[in-house]
Amino acid sequence: MEASLSIEEGVGEILIGEPELQARIAELGVEISRDYSGRDLLLVGVLKGAVFFMADLMRELTVPCEIDFMAISSYGAGTDSSGVVRILKDLDINISDRHVLVVEDIIDSGLTLSYLMRSLRARKPATVEICALLTKPERREVDVPVAYVGFEIPNRFVIGYGLDFDERYRNLPYVAVLHPDLIPPH
Repeated sequence: MEASLSIEEGVGEILIGEPELQARIAELGVEISRDYSGRDLLLVGVLKGAVFFMADLMRELTVPCEIDFMAISSYGAGTDSSGVVRILKDLDINISDRHVLVVEDIIDSGLTLSYLMRSLRARKPATVEICALLTKPERREVDVPVAYVGFEIPNRFVIGYGLDFDERYRNLPYVAVLHPDLIPPH
């Protein structure tokens, strides 16, 4: 059995530091609170990656909010979306006539999120919007309108702050590029 790499050995370079992340999340909290003033908000976190972002974001909100989670499978052990989407955990809350904000860690091709949005719209919410911490516009295959974007990033494989590679590195307090030696060949 080979020795496990330390967390630091998985980091190629830090793309977005912790102070920059937290400052932008605070700004998003102000924007969302303003836009949803007078309405109850249901945050729907997409597991597992959005957990850190959603926890920090909801602490910045000044409007009443509830949370629920969905788990969707579209990534295997590699670094590219498989294009196959399955709901592994559905919502516990009925979203009919609710104001729903989907909280996502990263939008890559848009395929998974497009599927998710169709599924949610079929449940007749009052409104449904997307808040994504990160987006990779150059990877987009499906146009998905995103109401709130934390950062646009280049087409690189990122880890940290909820984002993983083979379920590792989620606990980094910043967003980093996966070390090039760890990226599997296509």
